[in-house]
Amino acid sequence: MASDFVSVIKPNERNGDPGVEGESGQRPVPVLPVRDTVLFPHAVLPLTVGRDSSIQLIQSLGEEKTILVVAQRDARQDTPQPADLYAVGTRATVHKVVKMPNQSLFVFTEGNERVHLGEFSQLTPFMVADCETIIEPEPLKTPEMEALQRNVVSQFQTIVTSSPTLSDDLQTIAINIEEPGRLADFIASSLPFLTTLDKQELLETPDIAARLERINKHLAKELEVQQLRNKIQSEVQDSVQSSQRDYYLREQLKAIQKELGDQDDTQKDIAELKEKIEAAGMPEEVKKETLKELGRLSRMNPMAADYGLTRNYVEWLAVLPWSKTSSGEVDIKKAKETLDTDHYGLKKVKERILDYLSVRRLKPDMKGPILCFVGPPGVGKTSLGRSIAKALGRKFSRISLGGMHDEAELRGHRRTYIGALPGQIIQHLKRVEVKDPVFMLDEIDKLGRDFRGDPASALLEVLDPEQNNTFRDNYLDQPFDLSKVLFICTANQLDTIPGPLLDRMEIIELTGYTEEEKVNIAETYLIPRQIKENGVDPALIDFPRASIAVVARHYTRESGVRKLEQQIGTICRKVARRIAEGRTEKVLITPEVIKEFLGGVKVRVDTEIAERTKRPGVAVGLAWTPAGGDVLFIEANRMKGKGSFTITGQIGDVMKESMQAALTWVRSNAQELGLDEDFTKDIDLHIHVPAGAIPKDGPSAGVTMATALVSLLTDTPVHPLTAMTGEITLSGNVLPVGGIKEKFLAAKRVGVRDVIMPTECRQQVEEDLTPDQIEGVTIHYASRIEDVLAVALPKSPREKVEDEVVREEVLHAGV
Repeated sequence: MASDFVSVIKPNERNGDPGVEGESGQRPVPVLPVRDTVLFPHAVLPLTVGRDSSIQLIQSLGEEKTILVVAQRDARQDTPQPADLYAVGTRATVHKVVKMPNQSLFVFTEGNERVHLGEFSQLTPFMVADCETIIEPEPLKTPEMEALQRNVVSQFQTIVTSSPTLSDDLQTIAINIEEPGRLADFIASSLPFLTTLDKQELLETPDIAARLERINKHLAKELEVQQLRNKIQSEVQDSVQSSQRDYYLREQLKAIQKELGDQDDTQKDIAELKEKIEAAGMPEEVKKETLKELGRLSRMNPMAADYGLTRNYVEWLAVLPWSKTSSGEVDIKKAKETLDTDHYGLKKVKERILDYLSVRRLKPDMKGPILCFVGPPGVGKTSLGRSIAKALGRKFSRISLGGMHDEAELRGHRRTYIGALPGQIIQHLKRVEVKDPVFMLDEIDKLGRDFRGDPASALLEVLDPEQNNTFRDNYLDQPFDLSKVLFICTANQLDTIPGPLLDRMEIIELTGYTEEEKVNIAETYLIPRQIKENGVDPALIDFPRASIAVVARHYTRESGVRKLEQQIGTICRKVARRIAEGRTEKVLITPEVIKEFLGGVKVRVDTEIAERTKRPGVAVGLAWTPAGGDVLFIEANRMKGKGSFTITGQIGDVMKESMQAALTWVRSNAQELGLDEDFTKDIDLHIHVPAGAIPKDGPSAGVTMATALVSLLTDTPVHPLTAMTGEITLSGNVLPVGGIKEKFLAAKRVGVRDVIMPTECRQQVEEDLTPDQIEGVTIHYASRIEDVLAVALPKSPREKVEDEVVREEVLHAGV
């Protein structure tokens, strides 16, 4: 900063010019160090003097009241030395000294001019130094200078106006100062936000234009900061005012509600919950616990973390149907009409349902049975549950258990878990709002089991009429009575259902449909539904019964009617497309139209059996699958060898044992069959079950394997359109098997005309099959394998010729 003064300090006498204003300018002057203060020329500044050296300095002043006021570089320095002071200060005049009670002095000083400190001639008891006056060059009267001066005044006025600490008189004083140098010093001394260093820099700037420029920058910066501060203050003020307004309005609302006798939202909510609890009809123990939780809730702050959890728990308890049941009396005739209208056939199932309804009519407080509908897909298990609910006049609810692994899905999570909720059982009861709905548990045979628990075991309590009257959900932890619920389970097979769970259910089997039944179902239910769903005008499509039979026989091969409905839907969509393209003539669904819409025949029925059984060694068996019954071709062949026996076709151990037993019986009865007793000496035998990629197993193919071996070894083809089922023993007895209805319907679907069954299955046939279903098929009963062979194999050349005629007729009809 010393370079700023070289050009403005008066030259000394050695340069030929007097460097001072008279002799007084050269006389040493006392130096008064000040902290955090800069005195500008023409400014009056009160100073508090408390240091001993400074007090002595003021007291030593005689008539000459001139001192040098110089700022300290470090305000923390109590005994400053010349090096601790800035090089530029202000020559000032002391006008008045006031002695304070604490022995300090209050001094009023007025700045006169800028000076540069020279050599110090005295350091104690106070400092005395030479000084040289800094001459300020006269500013040029230019437009730039005038504009700068006006801008400085304008910004200063703005700052003073918006500042609560600055007097408005400062604006007037600044406007009346014409000299730019004095204006800059006045503003610099008036601004409280300038630091000591900023003021010192302004004091050390003799050039008036540069000084005004610096002042202008400081003012612009302060103005920006002040505007930002005002904006922040305004936003805070608005927020505070909004909060105060909301608080005020809420307090007013409370006061008004109090005067009107109303309550606030929280208390109103508590009162509503209490009304629900009183009206819910809970057991006394549950009601006591619920009211206890409600009391805790009423004492909690609504902002507390547990408030929402506790309120949710109380609300669940309050809204459950503890005592609400379905109203209305059971009308048996109406129920029968409903079941007959919604479902075709299923006589045995309907009889069981009507028996249940009759008992309920006589004994309304009976416990709900646990029914389990077992059958292949598409036979109407789920829709039958809806019809039962409709017939009973009850609400219907359904849960799909397929693939469920987590036990908590049924019994809920404990309230210690975040986001805990009751299980599906309680949730569905809340939705239906009654405690005695028809509750369908779909796909119970497809429950999973892993580290999350065993849902099948959790169902043991739900499906036990002796236990479910006190069912405890993990979330509620209160007993709920499920004994009034009519639980209906569905499954495709029983093998995968755990024994203890199966023991709690009454099994009702739903087998597949015959072709005639499928045609009736399609005509009554499926076709009208698909016509409606695809937006086709019923007047523009005609579906004859013969065409429905073609679709059922040649485009589906299933026990139920789901695939049949899909094919009918495809035909309806094709008709809808024709109508959308502008062809609005009525479409008669003929076999030719079916072939155009659905493509070629997908399923070869009787023609396939006739074709496959042309050669010896092929027999048709009947098998049960989760999707219903099916036919099973078993082929036997021989070649030169040494008596080995090969078994192929992805078959299980049980079927392998049946093959071994069949071969043993054939060998032990070779003489009676007209075979050489050592017929296996020079040949190898091979039994194969086609469709080798599909696993097959079960104790019902023994007679079919024995028939295939005898047919092969006697070079006698099996009668065409003949199928059989049954297991054999080594002694030749035919054992009974299960799934009789499914197997018989599968045989009828593929065009079989003769079915061989064990004698002991006669009762199942009479109970499960109706005369309409048996029509067109002859059932032969066999107690020994000889009986089977007598029916399956031709006994004379004449019968062989007749078989060939039948086979050719079937093949020709198929073409």
